[in-house]
Amino acid sequence: MAPIPGSGLAKGLAVTLRTMTKKTVTAQYPDAQPELPPRTRGVIGLFEENCTVCMLCARECPDWCIYIDSHKETVPPAAPGGRERSRNVLDRFAIDFALCMYCGICIEVCPFDALFWSPEFEYAETDIHELTHERDKLRDWMWTVPAPPALDPGAEEPKEIAAARKSAEKLAAAAQPEPTPEPTPEPGAAPRTGPGPAPQAKPTDPQGGES
Repeated sequence: MAPIPGSGLAKGLAVTLRTMTKKTVTAQYPDAQPELPPRTRGVIGLFEENCTVCMLCARECPDWCIYIDSHKETVPPAAPGGRERSRNVLDRFAIDFALCMYCGICIEVCPFDALFWSPEFEYAETDIHELTHERDKLRDWMWTVPAPPALDPGAEEPKEIAAARKSAEKLAAAAQPEPTPEPTPEPGAAPRTGPGPAPQAKPTDPQGGES
């Protein structure tokens, strides 16, 4: 059977009419910002105070896109008679996002929680060399990191909190004074029933009778 002339046009117009009556779902970016999930991998924020320059993130990065420079600084002794200590001071922390593949290995291996995922994604540049962001920019992105979600009520207590709680309980138990044991009554003494002085036992003669 030959198709009816103009049937294709009629179907196309029907689809257009059905679409015109529905509410649009297009977000007019950048006027309307998208609602991103809390675990969005946008950029990496740096919490500089937690960084100890252990270089673990730079060594584990498969793209070698993390650049860290530091120097050693001598710290005076905390108490008289102590010895001086040396610590690493962070001079530069930069990430080349032109090389980064957003695998998150650097965040996972950081032992001191100095790196976090930020949902920021508007950092496009006209020059590829400008995609290497220094620690000042990474620090600004740190304040856009969302708060972690609440724990599941049935989840196990984190080991750090459990260890701290046990240590606090041990210190509280050690600080409590030990109870004073009550004196053991001598044989033949009358039982003590009140707050007054304890009654004395009656002396006995060698024959076993009372004197």
